[in-house]
Amino acid sequence: MQTRVRMRYEATTMEEREFSVSEAPSVPEFAAPEERIMKPRRAAPADVVRPTRAEVSLDALRCNLHAIRQKAAGAKVWAVLKADAYGHGAPAVARTLERAKVDGFCVALVEEGVELREAGITGPILVMGGYYGRAYEEMLARRLTPVVYDREHLETFARLVRARGGEPLAVHLKVDTGMARLGVRPEEIPAFAEALAAHPELRVEGLMTHLASADAPTTESLEHQQSRFEATSKTLALLGIRPTYRHAANSAALLREMARYDAVRPGIALFGVAPTIDGVSMAAGSGRDADLVPSLRVRSEIIALRDVPAGETVGYSGLFRTSRPSRIATVAMGYADGLARALTNRGSFLVRGKRAPVAGAVSMDMTMIDVTDHPGAVLGDEVVILGRQEGPFGRDEITLDELAAHAGTISWEVLTHLSRRVPRFYREA
Repeated sequence: MQTRVRMRYEATTMEEREFSVSEAPSVPEFAAPEERIMKPRRAAPADVVRPTRAEVSLDALRCNLHAIRQKAAGAKVWAVLKADAYGHGAPAVARTLERAKVDGFCVALVEEGVELREAGITGPILVMGGYYGRAYEEMLARRLTPVVYDREHLETFARLVRARGGEPLAVHLKVDTGMARLGVRPEEIPAFAEALAAHPELRVEGLMTHLASADAPTTESLEHQQSRFEATSKTLALLGIRPTYRHAANSAALLREMARYDAVRPGIALFGVAPTIDGVSMAAGSGRDADLVPSLRVRSEIIALRDVPAGETVGYSGLFRTSRPSRIATVAMGYADGLARALTNRGSFLVRGKRAPVAGAVSMDMTMIDVTDHPGAVLGDEVVILGRQEGPFGRDEITLDELAAHAGTISWEVLTHLSRRVPRFYREA
């Protein structure tokens, strides 16, 4: 059965395009309504009043997937879409990547896997977080692939498979090679393999680990983890366990062309961001970040303007004081939208193609900027918080790394803090 779904893309001018998509499969009732997995809803573009929004380039996602495939050197590419696809909106990103023939998806939470299935995603989905609560049965019903490292995982999944009948359940075994977070320690592998042998209802399809320092200045830690991972693979093979897929590489290891094995798990690189070492992109020297293209642009508008005499304060606690007669613009975005409060009196936004410094404290819903040096700035002018802008004063770009540096954090946090109050608009270009 087909249903008509209208999706809106923000380009130079707004235009609507229609796509026919298969109706999502019906959702079985696994629990009482009060026990069902509930998910918060993001602001929908059709309901937006404020001018603040995040624009996601679907073409950039496809370009980044192509660049990643080149780096993967034949390994399967499983897109990591945890944390709402790093703030980009997991359902739309997943649909785009699935159409582009990505090999599979990785998420952290059961809830994230459920969201992708409800969005119509049919490809493999690996749930890496390993916490299943009371959702073991839902994992099976949604065809989500579990990561196992605890005997409770084995016992519970095996019992459910026996009750349902059918083929053994494919699982991925996680080994802790140095992260000290989740996974079976290498010295515990023989005992865990024995426990697996006692549960023929489970089939070890994959072996994985998590790299702790793939973006470190040296590769010593990465090489150590690889060595332990490969030793574990050999131990398991001697015990009769030979997974189809071994996987370890995140974006940093992938760009270093290390630990690629049978599959790779890129996350932030899918969104056009290369991890850095000492402030230098790991992919520098091969075009623009190895042909990675930033996929996200965040913009708002000037919603108020005022002339402020020299010596006056601006914003909460008077943290900015004008040194000259100044023109202060108010922008409709604040820390409740994901803008770091640490940007107070730090960093700039783009107005008319030129940087305008943040003036005073970032407040919950609004931020002030100094546009004294932007003659002609008016109400409704576009303000770019992240991304490129071209205007009468030139062309410039606010990068993710720049925002992260001003906020004293990492690019991953900047992306994932983008609030659900900010609607995502999806563009083809």
